[in-house]
Amino acid sequence: MALFGELFLSEIIRKPVFDPKGEIIGKVKDVIVVKGDPLPEIAAIIVQRKGHSFLIKWESINIFNKRIISSFLYGDSLDPYSYEEDNLLAVRDILDKQIVDANGAKVVRVNDIKLEGYNEKAVLIAVDVGMRGILRRLGAEHSSDEVLRFFRTELANNLISWNYMQPLSPELKSIALTVPRQILSELHPADIAELISQVSREEGANLFKDLDIETAADALSELMPERQAEIINSIDAEQAADIIEEMQPDEAADVLSDLPTEKAKEILEHIDREEAEDIQELLGHEEDTAGGLMTNIFVAYPPGITVAEAIERFRKDAEEIESVYYIYITDENERLVGVASLRDVLMADPQALLSDIMKKKIKSVSPETDDMVAAEIISKYNLVALPVIDADNTLLGIVSVDDVIDIILPPSAKRSRRKV
Repeated sequence: MALFGELFLSEIIRKPVFDPKGEIIGKVKDVIVVKGDPLPEIAAIIVQRKGHSFLIKWESINIFNKRIISSFLYGDSLDPYSYEEDNLLAVRDILDKQIVDANGAKVVRVNDIKLEGYNEKAVLIAVDVGMRGILRRLGAEHSSDEVLRFFRTELANNLISWNYMQPLSPELKSIALTVPRQILSELHPADIAELISQVSREEGANLFKDLDIETAADALSELMPERQAEIINSIDAEQAADIIEEMQPDEAADVLSDLPTEKAKEILEHIDREEAEDIQELLGHEEDTAGGLMTNIFVAYPPGITVAEAIERFRKDAEEIESVYYIYITDENERLVGVASLRDVLMADPQALLSDIMKKKIKSVSPETDDMVAAEIISKYNLVALPVIDADNTLLGIVSVDDVIDIILPPSAKRSRRKV
């Protein structure tokens, strides 16, 4: 038997099966799956011809790949097949079934099944729960790839290994995960958010309750605004506060601004006072302004310390900050007097003062500056962050290039920040 390369179930369904002379003896309708070691394997292929179903055992398969399927048998020697409840069929019993976690929360749907050759057998190694699986079944995978290549991006397979699946049975209504939380915690936060977006509010809340706080916070920041509000609204204020505290202040402010005022205030009461003040400060700025975009978490040191001292401080301070682009230099009144890139700091003499290496001509905006104006400045001067200052030149926060990307998303993905 020849099984070559990557193969998905959708690529063989309805494909013709040839006899030794090259004549079509039927088209693949389904496959029978049995327990294998270490993975489930295909025991037989069910083909359809002229409205009737026939069985071809795996031992009678000669070639099996996405291009050609052939058998040692001829059409007149095929055994008729009548569907039996005891048989586990891939198309009937696995495709389109919901994968649920141990607590019964629906997670995702099986869009396709990945097969691979192992010891002359075709084994089931993973299920595809992503968009690529849907496109593949529609026959639109390759055309979609061409479009995405034009935009210099790609659509990844979203696969869950069969090792995480509980044993299957015929006519099952859903598929259960053995260690669902482990799977979710290993996914990228954006992938977790995509899974949560496919389920109801209650199911999403159940998923969040068992995620560790850091993972939940990262995933929450990737969700659409209305979905964030639904999730946080459906869990208790103390747990919500733990998740919000783990987020960057600007992201936390965005989430809270979409909640009912009483719920937002209740959550803020459970958050550390200093962090709550940082969030409240950001909530005070109008939407569509630099203040509405900025974060008030940044690295700023006095001009009189040495580069060596700055690096030592930076090692500790940067642990609490998601992204650091520049070191800002401020005086004793927190007024912005200079800026140094991380490259400038690392390349400088360790004994030099920050005042010796800092750039004094700084591009900055006020918190009332229109967000599109801030975006244009970042683009024009190739900045990765733009400081936001008040009338006294006090450094209030920074607008990062990531924040700018957010404002060019479609309107449905944008949020309006509301004061709490």
